[in-house]
Amino acid sequence: MNIAYIDIKTQNTTQLISRIKKGLPLNMFAQLCSDLGVPEKELCRILKIPPSTLARRKKSGQLSFEESERVFRISKLYDRALDVFKDPEQSSNWFKEPSWALGNVPPLEYADTELGAKEVEDLLGRIEHGVFS
Repeated sequence: MNIAYIDIKTQNTTQLISRIKKGLPLNMFAQLCSDLGVPEKELCRILKIPPSTLARRKKSGQLSFEESERVFRISKLYDRALDVFKDPEQSSNWFKEPSWALGNVPPLEYADTELGAKEVEDLLGRIEHGVFS
């Protein structure tokens, strides 16, 4: 796992907000693609990052504030899935499979908005506590 990726996850909320506002390093996006087992193009589509923008970010090495928020949102959900499933492969597969509880939409796609991400987080809580969803 990438050092910058770990660094982001070990900071307190105030530090995280500051880092997100400044823009997260692009390697967080690459690490998230790897963790989820999705191609860059697919994650760009879900996070609403045009390919031309990603090409510019590769030159600068840094995401914008808005992109950073979206990457962090999905990263946080992936961490939560790891807590629930205890297995990286099962967690990444769960994100890509349609979920009955989310209207047969995969959690990764459902989480493309803040409200959708909250629903995915709630669903993970229900799964963790054995509530049928």
